[in-house]
Amino acid sequence: MNISIILAAGEGTRMKSKTPKVLHEICGKSLLEYIVDASREAGVDKNVVIIGHGGDKIKEHFQDHPIIFENQPIGEDAPYGTGYAVIQGQKHIEDDSNVVILCGDTPLITKDTVDDLLKYHRDNKLDGTVVTTLLDNPIGYGRIMRDKSGNVSKIIEDKDATEKEKEINEINSGIYCFNGKLLKEALGEIDNDNTQGEFYITDVVRILRDKGYKIGGHIIENPDEIHGINSRSQLAFSESIMRDRINSFHMENGVTLINPENTYIEKDVEIGNDTVIYPGVNLEKGTKIGSDCIIRSGSRIIDSVIKDNVEIESSLIEKSIVDNGTNIGPNAHLRPNSKVGKNVNIGNFVEVKNAVIGDNSKAGHLAYIGDAVVGKDVNIGCGVIFANYDGKNKEISKIGDNVFIGSNSNLVAPLNIEDLAYIAAGSTITEDIKKGSLSIARARQVNKEDWVYKKGPNNQE
Repeated sequence: MNISIILAAGEGTRMKSKTPKVLHEICGKSLLEYIVDASREAGVDKNVVIIGHGGDKIKEHFQDHPIIFENQPIGEDAPYGTGYAVIQGQKHIEDDSNVVILCGDTPLITKDTVDDLLKYHRDNKLDGTVVTTLLDNPIGYGRIMRDKSGNVSKIIEDKDATEKEKEINEINSGIYCFNGKLLKEALGEIDNDNTQGEFYITDVVRILRDKGYKIGGHIIENPDEIHGINSRSQLAFSESIMRDRINSFHMENGVTLINPENTYIEKDVEIGNDTVIYPGVNLEKGTKIGSDCIIRSGSRIIDSVIKDNVEIESSLIEKSIVDNGTNIGPNAHLRPNSKVGKNVNIGNFVEVKNAVIGDNSKAGHLAYIGDAVVGKDVNIGCGVIFANYDGKNKEISKIGDNVFIGSNSNLVAPLNIEDLAYIAAGSTITEDIKKGSLSIARARQVNKEDWVYKKGPNNQE
């Protein structure tokens, strides 16, 4: 069995935030979620997360995830350190398991790296494995000392290293893999007899090595993967790396990004091939874009499904569905639960909310379509308002197929307008309209000749 223990109890004081550090987000996902996903996708059977500061918020955030949470005591008298954190999860460790120890603030770690760590640990029949990397500037990191066989003999903290040892550029990442039985034994022997008064997981490496067990060092090529986050600037750095990864993934899969540096696509967004994304587009979590679409600058799409051959111009789409061949925008707004059919035109400054719009219908400009079911081949003129709210209740308007709604009409729900109905411009409709009927609901025009001249001498020519 493979088990992970993820350390997520840190206070994160340098973030200067009410939000627990591991719940801060990059590209639409919390830091901790990236680590949990990498562990799970690498085949780890059981994920144990050690929480402390903000623990209740973390539990709530992950309430739908199969995670085991353990609390690390906090307070002035509580012990500290990575070793003490791991101790909180040791009751979940089985003797014959491989235990991966991960850091909850290193979101750039990948599934492949966790998988490679487990494979390296098994294939080399190691008792413990330290993930390491090579840095041009290793200041601040613990240095890796190796013996003649190439195994890890010692980890020296930067502050304790001699000038010669500080020249070593292989560093400790803080990520490990141990045999379950040996890890539990070593955890029982660590102490906090050090300048910081903390229990360190690095002591497990020393204890096992002193007992003659074999400790390997698995070097990863990309040091970005172990980049930890303790400040907003480090958060921004990780965001930039993740954004580049995401954008590169989509381009490799046939998506054109006109300017990747100015395109924001969150993790887990899906995009079909031959879709073109212009600069200044935001595609957020839960969004699925089909093939052969064009998403132009200034568009933001949130948790929505956009099917094939759709063109969107500088518009906001939230939790909605847009079917094949439809055009949206510019400056349109699809609010949640909008379902727009095939070959529909939703034009300038049109707002749609909680409405179904049938195939080939069009609302070219300046309309509000709320709480409605609109049929096929419907024309919604400029300035049309679906008046769906009376101050207490929201009602539904039902519009049949091939209905023509003239400009500046008000449809006061609830309404049932049957197929082929025609509504004259400027009408306020409060009653149902039968199939094929013309409805005119406006005051008769009255022209009073010479009214201006008769009003008084100041108005005469």
